[in-house]
Amino acid sequence: MTLGEIRSRIDALDAQLLKLLNQRADLVHEVGVLKKRDGVSIYAPEREEKLLRSLIELNERCKGRLPSNSVRAIYREIMSASFALEKGLIIAFLGPVATWSHQAAREKFGASVAYAAQSSIAEVFNVVARGKADYGVVPIENSTEGAVSYTLDQFMDSELRICAQFSLKIENNLLAKIPRDQICVVYTHPQVIGQCRQWLRHNLPHADLIEVSSTTRAAELASKEPDAAAIAGRMAAEVYGLEVLEASIQDSPNNTTRFLIIGPNACPPSGDDKTSLMFSVQDKPGALFSALAPFKELRINMSKIESRPSKRKAWEYFFFVDIDGHAEDAPLVKALAELQKRCSFVKILGSYPKSALP
Repeated sequence: MTLGEIRSRIDALDAQLLKLLNQRADLVHEVGVLKKRDGVSIYAPEREEKLLRSLIELNERCKGRLPSNSVRAIYREIMSASFALEKGLIIAFLGPVATWSHQAAREKFGASVAYAAQSSIAEVFNVVARGKADYGVVPIENSTEGAVSYTLDQFMDSELRICAQFSLKIENNLLAKIPRDQICVVYTHPQVIGQCRQWLRHNLPHADLIEVSSTTRAAELASKEPDAAAIAGRMAAEVYGLEVLEASIQDSPNNTTRFLIIGPNACPPSGDDKTSLMFSVQDKPGALFSALAPFKELRINMSKIESRPSKRKAWEYFFFVDIDGHAEDAPLVKALAELQKRCSFVKILGSYPKSALP
């Protein structure tokens, strides 16, 4: 087959794909009309995850050439366009533009929805709670630096629910307009300094490390100051006209941040879920052990536990826990009922699909 013949076949397939995509868009529009009539949320994480899983399984059975992450990426944009057809979604994230939270939001929701940068994690919660944004994207933990305490604290008073989660591999880059040997100051977010500490010690031992509110703010400062650099993502380099002097300088090659999607509604079961909750116990010996006992007895796996001061009473703590299963599953219903009996406070933050991929 000649190159021209191959290109003609590609053109024919593209025409078929476009026709099918528009047929799909017509059906999506009908779904949107029904959802609007019935007052149903446009974004359905459980449906989205089931669809992505089935497509990946189908691709594997058909021995398709496309890898699973490419199938996800393609359908992410198709679904993003679908959201725009059903309703113009607004997604709040920790700004400014080009932060890792912005990049994570784009990879989760695609290019066809609207994004609203917020000045703090608290403000992300606030605009979603007030209906100024449909959903929010917030970081919850990093594989090297641990939990994001600001996000945990917001759940203490917020009525928003966790709708979905996903993980994003973080590649911190040294950005500047000058050669590396001329760098005297490095701007970045404090958590990023922790992620790149060894590299900075070995490669820029004499540079002053200055903490700023975001990696985007760091890139903005580096673009204006003659002897400064920033540690940030490639999106920030593009926005502020900086060169990537060194790529992926994080100390751990598996540096990953887990993000949560927060919204006003609970998520139905998807078939492979996890549940996040918070609770507090009385200040007496064995109280925490007693609270966790039902999960052991019912063989429910606990993947995470964090403690935070309640900020309401000295030496009072809330515990944040991730467990396998959905809050509507029979074993969890029983375990949560026992937990209520043994704790002074219990709050389910949300049940959502387990998938950690964007």
